[in-house]
Amino acid sequence: MTWNVEIDPRQCIASGSCAAVAPDLFVLDGSHARPRQERIEEDERALDAAEVCPALAITVRNGAVIGPRP
Repeated sequence: MTWNVEIDPRQCIASGSCAAVAPDLFVLDGSHARPRQERIEEDERALDAAEVCPALAITVRNGAVIGPRP
């Protein structure tokens, strides 16, 4: 199963925490972060990145929202 990874550029503050947790999944691109790919294979590090994002800008979906985890 694949997951969709999104970063809301209006919320992203480019802290770099997502790229630090999963550099092969996220990259800082100017003043915002972005996922390297919008569709990924299941990867717990994407959920970890969503949880450590100080702006809560990352959403991970598998149809329903699964990250950040409650």
